[in-house]
Amino acid sequence: MTTRKTFYFSLRSPYSWLTHRELTTRRPDVAAALEWVPYWEPDAWSERLLAGTGDTFVYTAMSRPKHFYILADVRRLATARGLEVTWPVDRKPVWEVPHLAYLAAQRHGRGADFADRVYTARWLEGRDICHPATMAAIGKEMGLDPGELAGAADDPALREEGARALRRAVHDGVFGVPYFIHGHDKYWGLDRLGAFLAALDGRTDGDPEPRVQQLPEPEPETRGGDLGHGGGCG
Repeated sequence: MTTRKTFYFSLRSPYSWLTHRELTTRRPDVAAALEWVPYWEPDAWSERLLAGTGDTFVYTAMSRPKHFYILADVRRLATARGLEVTWPVDRKPVWEVPHLAYLAAQRHGRGADFADRVYTARWLEGRDICHPATMAAIGKEMGLDPGELAGAADDPALREEGARALRRAVHDGVFGVPYFIHGHDKYWGLDRLGAFLAALDGRTDGDPEPRVQQLPEPEPETRGGDLGHGGGCG
């Protein structure tokens, strides 16, 4: 039986971008062998498709202090890697535009190339990846049909495929990205990439895992602070 190896990523997330760069640079063999599944905050159309099967996407809005922390953290991490971030401005983004375009590119065997180009457009060029014109331009650069990529968010078949990806994330308990699955083990965030790669190689010299501590179950309706980070977006 083949052990499952999955990479949940978002074209929106700076930590997904940095993880993607680390992964494809350090271990292109692993990147090529992984199952890549896009993950994003759904719009009303996608939410209706999820609701049709009784699924609900879990999303916690980012607090203002965390937003400012991430601005500084990502710049620090990028600078350490010799990268200069051009922070994009998102104006009423529809994240289906780039993520369903990814699925369209994947149909042609170009998903990984597309993701790389879109990450560059967003984080190094500051372009609006939620604008169909940006998708058309990237499609033209890559020798793909510009209209197919620009119109991906309006394609009912791609909408269904996108909903299946989001549904998988819900069932896998994904709460942020980047998120890796190796068999029954799960790894969230840029900070866990080393541990994930070590697990794939059967080594024990990856990122140290903390001692497991029994914590109380959270109340379902409790509202509180945003406790997650780990080099990931959630």
